[in-house]
Amino acid sequence: MKFEVYCDESGLEALTRKDAHLYTGIGGIWLPAENRDLLKKGLNEIKQKYNIKTELKWKKISPAHLDLYKEVIDFFFNAGYIRFRVILIEAGKVDNMRFNSEDAELGFYKFYYQLLKHWIFDFNDYAIFTDLKKNRNKGRLKELEHTLDRSNLTSDVTQVQGLPSEQSLGIQLADILTGLVVSKFNKKATSTAKLKLIEYIENKYLSKEIAPTSKWEEKFNVFKINLQGGW
Repeated sequence: MKFEVYCDESGLEALTRKDAHLYTGIGGIWLPAENRDLLKKGLNEIKQKYNIKTELKWKKISPAHLDLYKEVIDFFFNAGYIRFRVILIEAGKVDNMRFNSEDAELGFYKFYYQLLKHWIFDFNDYAIFTDLKKNRNKGRLKELEHTLDRSNLTSDVTQVQGLPSEQSLGIQLADILTGLVVSKFNKKATSTAKLKLIEYIENKYLSKEIAPTSKWEEKFNVFKINLQGGW
């Protein structure tokens, strides 16, 4: 079966500025490639309903648009074909000198690998799309593609490609969900609308506070990585 994965990051400043906040997160949504048009149709209908012509984004959530983003959350949880996974990294404990030859960019993409590899399953094809960002090493995404492809010899990672977020509704949905989880863990959601959206997910869909899940959670998987090893 062919799958597509759309990824984004939140709180990257914590990896370079230790006083910024506690956690950095990288998140992605997984869906069968044949359902891509369903994703686009569903999110575009919500945007049209609220006359939104710009991209959906966690940073843009405001009281005026809270109902819009609640409908985006409803869409995600009601779409059985979409799954979400986020990796949370306690940035202050990342030791790039010891493990990455002082290369923070390499360390960042190792965390990307940890996000993705656990949801690459046998006998499937995966096309992975990340939010476009400038890398010092222009071969990072190709290196990630090859590493993921070699990690499971019975699956095929066909591409890892950067896309501008405004061109991808999948990346926009990943941005919202990742930003929401990272803000919850960093206790940085100071706007009323963002706090209400976090509470909306917790009360309506999770019946508990957002917290690390078991590795087997399939819909809303929160992986707080233990930098000493293990889940």
